[in-house]
Amino acid sequence: MDMKEIKRLVKLMIDNDLTEMNIVDGDQKISLKRGPGDQGRVIMEPAPLAAIAPVAHQTPIVTSPPEPESNLIDVISPMVGTFYTASSPDSDEFVAIGDTIDDESVVCIVEAMKVMNEIKAERTGKVVEICVQDAQPVEFGQVLFRLTPA
Repeated sequence: MDMKEIKRLVKLMIDNDLTEMNIVDGDQKISLKRGPGDQGRVIMEPAPLAAIAPVAHQTPIVTSPPEPESNLIDVISPMVGTFYTASSPDSDEFVAIGDTIDDESVVCIVEAMKVMNEIKAERTGKVVEICVQDAQPVEFGQVLFRLTPA
C-alpha cells in the first residue's frame, strides 16, 4: 500500500469522523486509529497475525440422519433455542407418540432469549417420533417431530 493511498484513507477517516479503520486486501493488512481530538494524526499499527494452531489428526465422525420414510411429515423448529415438551416441569407434555394432532396443535415450546415461544404443528397427522429430548438445544430447521399423515 503506497503513501498516497494511506493519505486518502486518513482523509476519509477525518471527513467521516471515523476513529478506527481496518482494511484487509489479500495479504496486506492495515489498521488506522485516531483519537477524538486528532484532526490529522493517525496511528498506524500492523494488524495482528492469526495464530495457526496445529491440527490434530482426528478420524471424522460421520453420522447420517436416518432415512425418513417417504410418507412421514417433519415438524421443524422455526428458531434456535431450547426445546421443552411441556409448559412447566410439572405439566403434562403437549404431545406424545401416538397422538393425532392438527395444524393448530401446540406441540412444544422453544425458549429463545428468555421468551417462551409456543410452536404449532402446522401439519395434521399422528406423532410417530419425537426427535429431541426435553430441555435440549435446537437449531433453526431441525426436525422436532415426525408425523404420519392423517
